[in-house]
Amino acid sequence: MTENWRTDRIGSALRGENPTVLRRMDAGFAVIGDTQFLPGYSVLLIDDSDVERLSDLPKDKRLSFLSDMDQLGEAVERVCRRLDPAFRRVNLEILGNTDRFLHAHVWPRFEWEPPDLVGRPVWLYPHDRWGDEQFALGPQHDVLREAISSELDRLRSSS
Repeated sequence: MTENWRTDRIGSALRGENPTVLRRMDAGFAVIGDTQFLPGYSVLLIDDSDVERLSDLPKDKRLSFLSDMDQLGEAVERVCRRLDPAFRRVNLEILGNTDRFLHAHVWPRFEWEPPDLVGRPVWLYPHDRWGDEQFALGPQHDVLREAISSELDRLRSSS
């Protein structure tokens, strides 16, 4: 497996080469975030890199993507609530300001976050948090990855 998956996240997921993939969903891929300064951060990637925005999808695929986002959000919420008593909530965001493909961010939020940031958008965190090796996805997140993947399996089997 090459490191090229970072430059082609969707293509590498389709080829089974993206190591961040948690599960294949109906309209895309649930992946764990490259950075984990908020443990459990995940992303839903659409399964077609030519799709830039939600409105590019036909109605049925649009609803599938939103349903996938809901399931990933619920899985992250359930896992984070179990693992951390300071869990507050999950924020779901479809922004599209940087990456040109449709994706949705799933951000768990916690009471232990800095007081000036806990109730504000994640994007206001200092830039150094995003690339800090201390928060980089790695083997120390295997338990979290497995827990979210298992929760997705439970949610998908019950729907």
